[in-house]
Amino acid sequence: MPLTRRQTFRRRRLAVVGVLAAVLGGVGYLAGTGLAPVPEAAASLSQPAALTQPAAQLTWPGEGSGAIGAVGYPGVLGSGGEQGTVPIASITKMITALVVLDKKPLTGKEAGPEITFTDKDVDIYYGVIAENGSVAPVSSGMVLSQRQTMEAMILPSANNYSVSLAVWAFGSVDAYLAAAQDWLAAHGLDDTAVADTSGLSPGSKSTPADLIEIGKLVVADPALASIVSERTADLPTIGTVTNTNKLLGKHGVTGLKTGTTDEAGACLLFSAEFAVGSETITLVGVVLGGTDHTELNASVSALIESVKPGFREVALTDKGAAYASYDTRWGQASHAVAAKAASVLVWSDTPVTAVATARPVTLGDAGDTVGAVDFAVGGKTVSVPLVLDKTISDPGPEWRFSHPGELAAEK
Repeated sequence: MPLTRRQTFRRRRLAVVGVLAAVLGGVGYLAGTGLAPVPEAAASLSQPAALTQPAAQLTWPGEGSGAIGAVGYPGVLGSGGEQGTVPIASITKMITALVVLDKKPLTGKEAGPEITFTDKDVDIYYGVIAENGSVAPVSSGMVLSQRQTMEAMILPSANNYSVSLAVWAFGSVDAYLAAAQDWLAAHGLDDTAVADTSGLSPGSKSTPADLIEIGKLVVADPALASIVSERTADLPTIGTVTNTNKLLGKHGVTGLKTGTTDEAGACLLFSAEFAVGSETITLVGVVLGGTDHTELNASVSALIESVKPGFREVALTDKGAAYASYDTRWGQASHAVAAKAASVLVWSDTPVTAVATARPVTLGDAGDTVGAVDFAVGGKTVSVPLVLDKTISDPGPEWRFSHPGELAAEK
């Protein structure tokens, strides 16, 4: 039976709608697969192994006590002998200098204010002689700058100038001692006490650990650090004074202060500098209770030379070293690599550990940062960025149109 005109029209309309639906579906499919986000590629990480170094083997004196530290390194790096509180002799003058500079600071090699010496200073001179202490000449009416007065106290270790300097700065020895105790407390030097300005009293005492911190404070003060490094100084009226530290300039020694009494023995608070790779180490050490300064200096020299190999420049990573890999579902691959080389200065067997992290990647250009490798070295962290070594680009229409299920999963 032939179709009516209405039936023919209806069938044609259904065919057109079907074709249109098919076309629209194809367009939607192409658009959906062509514009859909691509699947992420997760990072496959390779964690670096811990780096180990041999422990430093330090040469300590056979008697007395000592410790070593370094600027930029917290606390004590090594110690030998008993570490309790003992008399420190003329090392006490470093505390006197620091406390005076705290009230009356100097910058660099600044001369500072003038100090006029009087009959009272002459009396101090004779009083120190009566105590069998070390002295430098003084006369009533002579004038020295603050820096020159400190040079007279430190270089020849003149006890009378430690008293005169303290009285000039604080008005009396008792006022100075009160200020010194406050200063020690403020700096956390709880195991240090001062009973005088010079260290002649056995009541002026400290521990090796506290003396390392005091030595670091001396090195950090430009004016005081420059004074303790002088071999000689020419002073008005007094003449040429010579540093009692005979190790200056040897084994890298740059300071700091000798000390000798019957109770303390031969003592030396010292600083020394030496290069390790591209960096300079400023060592601070102390040896107390030596028999004499000839033997003490030999012991300190051996100690310094044994310390030097304990500092090492350790390579953490090379530029381009791979820590993670990426493999995309469409067959591209890239690595997360160190953006730069890195090294660190390590003391002794300080542990070095590392953790690499990297984020998932969809698309990325070579050089894009995708993570980091963090090296823990003692109490600090060295972080190196990780970057792609190859570009991860769009997979293109052929892969997109043939993997609709993987693209749909990302929506």
